[in-house]
Amino acid sequence: MTAFRDYNAAVDFVDRNVAEGRGEKTAYIDPSRNLTYGELRDTAARIGPMLARMGIEPENRIALVMLDTVDFPILFWGAIRAGIVPVLVNTRLTVDQYRYLFEDSRAKAVFVSTPLLPMVQEAAKDLPNVKEVVVVGGGPLSVPRLDTLLAAENEGAAPAQTSADETAYWLYSSGTTGNPKGTMHVHSTPMNIARTSGQTRIGIREDDVIFSAAKLFFAYGLGTMVCTTWAGATLVLYPERPTPQTVFETLRGYQPTIFFAVPTLYAAILADSECTRENMSNRLRLCFSAGEPLPPPVGMDWKQRFGVDIVNGVGSTEMGHLFLTNLPDAVEYGTSGVPVEGYDLRLVDENGKDVADDELGELLVRCESSAVGYWNQREKSRRTFIGEWTRTGDKYLRRADGVYSYCGRTDDMFKVSGIWVSPFEVEAALVSHPLVLEAAVVPAEDDNGLVKPKAYVVLKDFGGNDAGRAMYEELKVHVKRSIGPWKYPRWIEFVDSLPKTATGKVQRYMLRDKAINAKGADR
Repeated sequence: MTAFRDYNAAVDFVDRNVAEGRGEKTAYIDPSRNLTYGELRDTAARIGPMLARMGIEPENRIALVMLDTVDFPILFWGAIRAGIVPVLVNTRLTVDQYRYLFEDSRAKAVFVSTPLLPMVQEAAKDLPNVKEVVVVGGGPLSVPRLDTLLAAENEGAAPAQTSADETAYWLYSSGTTGNPKGTMHVHSTPMNIARTSGQTRIGIREDDVIFSAAKLFFAYGLGTMVCTTWAGATLVLYPERPTPQTVFETLRGYQPTIFFAVPTLYAAILADSECTRENMSNRLRLCFSAGEPLPPPVGMDWKQRFGVDIVNGVGSTEMGHLFLTNLPDAVEYGTSGVPVEGYDLRLVDENGKDVADDELGELLVRCESSAVGYWNQREKSRRTFIGEWTRTGDKYLRRADGVYSYCGRTDDMFKVSGIWVSPFEVEAALVSHPLVLEAAVVPAEDDNGLVKPKAYVVLKDFGGNDAGRAMYEELKVHVKRSIGPWKYPRWIEFVDSLPKTATGKVQRYMLRDKAINAKGADR
C-alpha cells in the first residue's frame, strides 16, 4: 500500500505511454493541430514551473473554462502532474454563474479559451482569490497567454509527490436542481475508471480512434478522454457545440472507430436530411450513449441505418464515467443493462432497505472511482455518500437476470391514481411516435388538485404550437396504447426546445415551475 500511496495519475497516464514506446503516436486531435504522447509529456511537464511562477502551489486550484482543444488535456494532466487541482468548468454559463464557481472553488487562476475571455474577465473582476486570468488559443497581448507563458519555460519539472488518495481534480455537477456542486476526485480515480469502464466494458484498444461529442468539462467526456489515454489510443476533439453537420464532417474526416454522444444528438443526427451511410465513418465499430436514457426508437433506427448498435450507458459526476451499460454485444433497447465490472449496485426503498427483483428502488453504487465528497457542502455530502455507497437519486427496476431499467429521478417520480409514474416511461412512449423528436413529462394539478402527467413535446418538423388539437389527441391515444390509460399526459404543450443543462440533461424542475395549463388546451 505504501507504494500505491506514492502515485501521480499524470505519470501513469502520460509518462507511461511514452515509456511504453508511444511517444510518436498521436494522442489528441483538434481541428487546428495534432499532439503526440511525447509532446503531451514534454508540454505537461512545463505546466508546473509555469504555474509556480504565477505563485500557484501544490494543492491550490486552477479553473479551466476551455473549449475542447488539445490545450485542455495539456493543462489537465500538467496541473495534476504538478500536484495542482484543475477545476473543470462548463463553457456555457452566464457571468454570474462563472463568478459563483470562481468564488466557490477559490481558484487561484483561470485558464479560458479566447471566445469566452470577455465573460470570464467580467466574472473574475475584483475576486481576491483569482490572481491571474490566462487566455488559451491566442488573444489580446494585454492578457497573459498560455503559449507565451509556456514558451518561457525551457525545461519541465519532475512530477509532484502525490498520493493515490489525494485530490486530483474537480468536476462540477450539472446543476439540474440548483447550484452546481464541486465534486472532488482523487488521483486513483482515472485509473479505476480506465480499467473498468474503458478496458473491461468498452474494450478500448491502442489502435482505436475515438470521437466524443460529449465535452471534456462533463464527466462523460472527461471519462472518455481518460479511458482513451490509458489505452494509448487517439482522441478526436471538437471545440464547438456539435451539430449533425459537424458530426458528419468529423466522422468522414477522421474515420473514428468508437463514437460517444448524448441521446439528443443521436436523435438530431437521425432527423437530419444528410443522415446517410456516406456521412458515417467506415471504421465505426461501437457507439455509446449516456447523459440521459436512450429512447429505444433512436437506438433501433440507428442500428437499421448504420448496422451498429448504440450502447446505452449510465454514468455520473460522482462516479466519473460509466458504471452501468448494456453489453456491447448484447444490446437490449429500453434497458440500462448490467453493472460494469468493478461496480456493485443496490436498489433500496425509502428506509434504505434492499428491495426484491422487479420492485422499484433507488440505485446505490459502490466502487473505487467514487468522488470523496462535495466541496463546502457537508449536508449534501452526508446525504449522498453513505459509507462505501453513493446514492444516485435515480429510481430503477432490476430483473431476476440482473438487467436494470431506468424509471426516473427520485424527485421526478410522481403518483397518478395511487400508482407511481415514471416520466421516462411516458417520454419514451411519446418519442416512439414518428413525428416526435423529444419530450419531457412533469406532474401538474388539475382543477380538483389531483396530480396528472403534463408533457412538453418537440416535433421533428419544429412546427411548435401549429400542431394543434389533432396532434394532441393523436399522441394521447398513442401513449394510452403503448403504456396504459392512466399514464397518458392530460396536457401537451408543443415547444421549439426543452430547457437543458450544458451536458444535455433536461431541466424538468424548470418545466415544473411553469404555469399549469389546467384545461388541457395546447399552448
